[in-house]
Amino acid sequence: MKSMVPLGLIVATFALTSSCCFDSAKVYRVKPQNEKQVNFLKYLANIKQLDFWHPDSAPHIVTQMQVDFHVSTHQSRSVQTLMEQNEIQYEIVLHNLQEKIEKQFDGKRNFTSRHSYTKYNDWYKIAAWTARITKIYPKLVSRIQIGSTFEKRPMYLLKVGKESGRKKAIFMDCGIHAREWISPAFCQWFVKQAASTYKKDKIMTHLLDSLNFYVLPVFNIDGYIWSWTQDRMWRKNRSKNSSTKCIGTDLNRNFAAAWGTTGFISDDPCNETYYGSAPESEDETKAVATFIRNHLSSIKAYLTIHAYSQMLMFPYGYTFHKAPNHDELTEVAKAAVEALSSLYGTTYEYGASATLIYPTSGSSVDWAYDQGIKYSFVFELRDKGSYGFLLPESKITSTCKETMLAVKSIANYILSYAS
Repeated sequence: MKSMVPLGLIVATFALTSSCCFDSAKVYRVKPQNEKQVNFLKYLANIKQLDFWHPDSAPHIVTQMQVDFHVSTHQSRSVQTLMEQNEIQYEIVLHNLQEKIEKQFDGKRNFTSRHSYTKYNDWYKIAAWTARITKIYPKLVSRIQIGSTFEKRPMYLLKVGKESGRKKAIFMDCGIHAREWISPAFCQWFVKQAASTYKKDKIMTHLLDSLNFYVLPVFNIDGYIWSWTQDRMWRKNRSKNSSTKCIGTDLNRNFAAAWGTTGFISDDPCNETYYGSAPESEDETKAVATFIRNHLSSIKAYLTIHAYSQMLMFPYGYTFHKAPNHDELTEVAKAAVEALSSLYGTTYEYGASATLIYPTSGSSVDWAYDQGIKYSFVFELRDKGSYGFLLPESKITSTCKETMLAVKSIANYILSYAS
């Protein structure tokens, strides 16, 4: 009789054995003091393979900005030498990236097929969970397929709320950038907490009676799988680009919001922030945009969950001009950040994204706002760079609990004031 190996074990083993090895790869932090140092860092990015963590590309670097970037093992010594020769002060935040990747799992990976809200789950566990959660809470949670990815995987959206006629709705997506694993972890946590506390928590009960939440647990499924099985630091989706071997588009540069016109954009498919061949050229972007367009009459808020840097931002990103309801968005963000900080004292900054970080075009949050969703926000979850994209599993619970308070704060405002 043949022995049966659980699918989760196969996937986890594959993730353990086939991923890129980052032994002795390093993450550096610098803060350029003047334009000369800024220009040097941009030059360095042109002659060396630097994987920028913050900001997401070299052109965004300005004076006094915290800049985090990952350098491969074989280039780290020469990069350090060049920085020293140019009097760039640096800190090595992570000395061995592979070691941190393994420690993200708190010393051991989950080799069972069981889904866990306090662990990072691969896509196959998440997909199975989306079906199971609807069976556990059939009167509160339903699953909708809104499209398929480039590699033809189904994109599952969960509708969370008590069925009762026409209601306001909030759309929330997670995992638009593959390597930001804490983001999908939060969407899973949110669905479970919302459904399990119905009739127990007065605020959540009121919200689910009066609102629908459309939750996309993983936006960039193909990229997320790649980050588990091949390259933990993968960011983009996995679409093929013509006339090049370089794979993928940055889905958060692919929306029709001043697409390809503003900020430091890239028409190079090999760049981490490549914006695609056209607005909504990507299957994933098109699926989300189509669903939202078809539900504009009910969707009153849009939330997109990213990591890292502990910020809550709102439009605009493609211009420094203030959004028409800028003052109101500021107050909503302030209240949400205060709610978040009340639990563990975690500090967040908030403001318009172009001002708070740097200008970008083609982002989902700006697109949603321009569609008429006047309460559109982007979260950048923990931390501020000590772990970066490798937040340990031990931090999932606290991160999700505090973020839940912020989302509930925004949802309460939508319920009370959004028309």
